[in-house]
Amino acid sequence: MNESKLAVTAARLPRFAWSQETLLLIASLWFTLAGNGVFWQAALHGRDPASLATWRFLAGTGLLITALHFGLAALPAFRRSIKPLLVLLLALAASAGFYMQKFGIYVDPDMLRNVLRTDPAEARELLTLDLLPHLALYLALPLLFLSRVDIRPRRLGKALLVRGLSLAAALVLGVAGLALAYQDLAALMRNQKEVRYLITPGNVVYSLARALSQDAQASPAVKKTIAPDAAPGAAWARRDKPVLFVLVVGETARAANWGPHPGPDGKLRDTTPETAAQDVIGFTDVSSCGTNTEVSLPCMFSLQGRRHYDEADIRGSESLLQVLARAGFRVIWRDNQSGCKGVCAGLELQRPEPRPALCDGERCLDEILLDGIPRLAADQHGNLVLVLHQLGNHGPAYYKRYPEAFRRFGPGCDTADLSQCSQAQIGNSYDNALLYTDHFLARTIDLLKAQEARYDTALLYVSDHGESLGENGLYLHGMPYAIAPREQTRVPMLMWFSRGYAKSFGLDTACLRREATKPASHDNLFHTLLGLLDVSTQARDPRLDLSAPCRS
Repeated sequence: MNESKLAVTAARLPRFAWSQETLLLIASLWFTLAGNGVFWQAALHGRDPASLATWRFLAGTGLLITALHFGLAALPAFRRSIKPLLVLLLALAASAGFYMQKFGIYVDPDMLRNVLRTDPAEARELLTLDLLPHLALYLALPLLFLSRVDIRPRRLGKALLVRGLSLAAALVLGVAGLALAYQDLAALMRNQKEVRYLITPGNVVYSLARALSQDAQASPAVKKTIAPDAAPGAAWARRDKPVLFVLVVGETARAANWGPHPGPDGKLRDTTPETAAQDVIGFTDVSSCGTNTEVSLPCMFSLQGRRHYDEADIRGSESLLQVLARAGFRVIWRDNQSGCKGVCAGLELQRPEPRPALCDGERCLDEILLDGIPRLAADQHGNLVLVLHQLGNHGPAYYKRYPEAFRRFGPGCDTADLSQCSQAQIGNSYDNALLYTDHFLARTIDLLKAQEARYDTALLYVSDHGESLGENGLYLHGMPYAIAPREQTRVPMLMWFSRGYAKSFGLDTACLRREATKPASHDNLFHTLLGLLDVSTQARDPRLDLSAPCRS
């Protein structure tokens, strides 16, 4: 249907002259009945449709959600602002509903923080064609209806009186709904409290306000000093070479697909053949700080970690990298992602220069991070810690994360619209991207080996979080940590040391290989790096230093 036909159709629709409160009530009912399918599916799961208790829960919860959205919209809605406000809320509800339904996500403050910091290239990958019919039904249709509504004018005094009475009525109805469904609703919120982040558009409004408030509180001009006593330890007195330590921060690599594992066809496949040939030490049970980069990256470099997680405290404090800089290391962050999330504040931040062989105008393959490292090492006369932040396996466009030579598992999913692919195709493309990460790490180790005449060299790789590839209907990442599946919280980690590095630091790699079979987490990173680099500070906890039992 072209624009002229749409205009004719719209012109033929009847017009309605309603009060603001009537329009707000209709909109609130729309959100409850049409805009919250994902919430109702989760809330009603396992309930008997023939049970009176189920219908009581349905009616009471529906009343409560309608009353809450009425109150949410009624407070800022006036005669001139009511329609723009409803347009915004309808757009938020339609967009959130689509991505919740498609990927199984929850719109909590962490997810909204991810959305706010999504770069344009990543955002474009999420704008797929299947979004259009959803918006046509859940946005264009109500907007067409909204365009036919005329708002009845009222004198100010009467308008304020009616608005006050309507809010009081909404409060009464909300309390009645809560009383009607209280027992079942309380159990639901106690056992599955994350389900509240499925109620749209209230989830978007609340989470956005919460994320902005947390960011404002957690971004002080001067960060709290961590480990002010950081200094080179005793081992540095007998060293005759500087250190070149590379820390690779992986992106969206999950432990379930790392190394030999069954492919979608049931046959065993190996996604890490190149690093396996490099005598690396692989850790087999590592859990992440969070399920998205915005949470995991600051957390994994923090002293607090997951065990003492406090968003404001972590973002308001120095990270491991500032501690290493205080101990005398030159610290450089090289980024092929969306930044260091405040972790590298005040330190050198480099974005490699794009080149056609590795870049498509929007993204670069991770090998771009290796450009210039030999030159950087040649100019360096002290100890260097180089952090490489990968693009890695960031979805949904897994097929864009590796060159053609690594398209070994097929058929793949050659689109960012995962709904167009089978779970097997998605898994194949994801594994191809892991193969490329394996190649990238092996190349990095080769570069470090080439520097052994001048440096004692080492590498540590760990991914920031995992990924869901369709298990239980979930895709991508970002689930609330308390209910996140293992696919999103178990990540690969490996270490590699040159012989000179192990010898000069008194590191028993055979012992460390045995330690690698024990459970570990991102909480170990802060203390393990301090131990491996022999940084003396009271902030280092030997119990969390994975290398402590293996250093003489």
